Amino acid sequence: MPKKIRLGILGGGGDSLIGVLHRVASFINDNYEIVGAVFTPELEDSLAFAKEIDIPTNRIYKDFDTLVEEEMKLPEDERIQVCSILTPNFLHFPMAKKLLDNGFNVICEKPMTTTYEEAKILLETQERAGTVFAVTHTYTGYPMVRQMREMIKEGVIGKVHKVDAQYYQGWMNPIIHDKEKRATVWRLDPKKAGISSCMGDIGVHAFNMVEYTTGLRVRSLLCDFNYLYDDNQMDMDGTALIRMDKNVKGVIRASQVATGEENNLTIAVYGEKGGLKWEQENPNYLYKLNDPEPLQVYKPGHGYNSELSLGGTKLPPGHPEGIFDAMANIYLGVAKAIRGEAYNNGEFPTIIDGVRGLNFIENTVASHKNGNVWVDMD
Repeated sequence: MPKKIRLGILGGGGDSLIGVLHRVASFINDNYEIVGAVFTPELEDSLAFAKEIDIPTNRIYKDFDTLVEEEMKLPEDERIQVCSILTPNFLHFPMAKKLLDNGFNVICEKPMTTTYEEAKILLETQERAGTVFAVTHTYTGYPMVRQMREMIKEGVIGKVHKVDAQYYQGWMNPIIHDKEKRATVWRLDPKKAGISSCMGDIGVHAFNMVEYTTGLRVRSLLCDFNYLYDDNQMDMDGTALIRMDKNVKGVIRASQVATGEENNLTIAVYGEKGGLKWEQENPNYLYKLNDPEPLQVYKPGHGYNSELSLGGTKLPPGHPEGIFDAMANIYLGVAKAIRGEAYNNGEFPTIIDGVRGLNFIENTVASHKNGNVWVDMD
């Protein structure tokens, strides 16, 4: 067994959902060991949290700059090899850039930065550094999403002509209608979240799924947002018509105020010979549609699945796997890349996906603000 990769964590302390997701994911395949962290802005809280989850406290630092400074003093075979950035959005860029400038590998939550310009700067920095950079679009880690990608690549549904991606949540509904509550949520503060809430947080996942599964790029879009209140600067709901390579057309729909919805991410891709559909709330089923034939259901772990899909399956057929396993598959791909091992380019989203995501977010905002017009993507 190769020596475990030394992992640092930035953010994700306390009751953070994203924190526990990343920590559990890093442990699942026995590839990582958390050796250093800044879990929260307050050192005392970080130390207390480290003790709570039984992480050694000797490399729990008071802030990010101290972490980098002190880690760089250590011998290369002792210092952190890769840092996971789990902080609010506005901290992603300065942290990622400094980590790259100092030779660290990076795993970053999305959106990778708060602006497209920052994303391009980060790409240039990463190319100079030559280190591994992953963006955690978690849903690409699901075995049946990977199976969908491989089936489309192999031409199972023929030439793609229609894509429909939806991501509906309802958690913002009780907040957005209360002006006092709105002021307490960082995702509604452009200074911390960036220029978009709904598309920036969840719509970008749907966008990523469209490009990941089809292997095609979105070339232009037309978007319409709903802000609900005049004094709210952040989109709560949005729909984008998209034009892709090879005359493929589609739609990306996202909402944080779809009352009663939990985490309803779905993607359907239709081609000349059939269609494929996947739902995040039922992630172990991939549906194949074809007019003259009965509905077919593909499930994880079976030998009929692709190597990419089976490589992300840890249990025999009939044992459900979920979001922790999906994130763990991304961490597994990153581990291979850090160790210089061979890996499939579908095993983890890269900095290119992060750049594409910011290009998408900014163009949805531009399309809406300019009167719902078509906007070309880079």
